[in-house]
Amino acid sequence: MESSGNPDASMRRVLVVGCAGAGKTTFARRLAERVALPVVHLDQHFWRPGWEIPDMNDWRQQIIALANAPVWIMDGNYFNTYDVRMPRADTLIWLDYPRGTCVRRVLLRTAAGYGRTRADLPERCPERFDLPFLRYVWNFLKQHRPRIVKGIEQFGGHLRVIRLGGDRDADRFLAAIGAP
Repeated sequence: MESSGNPDASMRRVLVVGCAGAGKTTFARRLAERVALPVVHLDQHFWRPGWEIPDMNDWRQQIIALANAPVWIMDGNYFNTYDVRMPRADTLIWLDYPRGTCVRRVLLRTAAGYGRTRADLPERCPERFDLPFLRYVWNFLKQHRPRIVKGIEQFGGHLRVIRLGGDRDADRFLAAIGAP
């Protein structure tokens, strides 16, 4: 997979994927400011109050409806929905950040927001220390990153894939798009 550094107006349906802590939500918001597309934070649609998992049939129907919108920037992995989202997308931005960056950011986010709910989550989903989630982040490169590759191979052959390896890459990409 190669990265294309030439963003343009043809971005209408953009997936932003990568490890937790890479900055998917922040990047999606920054991109939305530049290209004037609505942002869909999948965590906000997936989780139910109290960190409850939704009925998977309801979740799938919601993903279908979200993906059928004419324009969007959608941040989140949710590998089991690639078959719905990737065929609809035209661009996939992969925040392929190092493990250390992601783990550090997750720990800092947890400490700074402990007990409070972030804007990209539904009510009553407060930030908390979650050892299984930390293991997910730690093991992402080995266990979960290959699922992104497989998803692109299976459902995203048409996608313009932009792989960003760190904040400098992300900043350069966004700067190439222009203000704000």
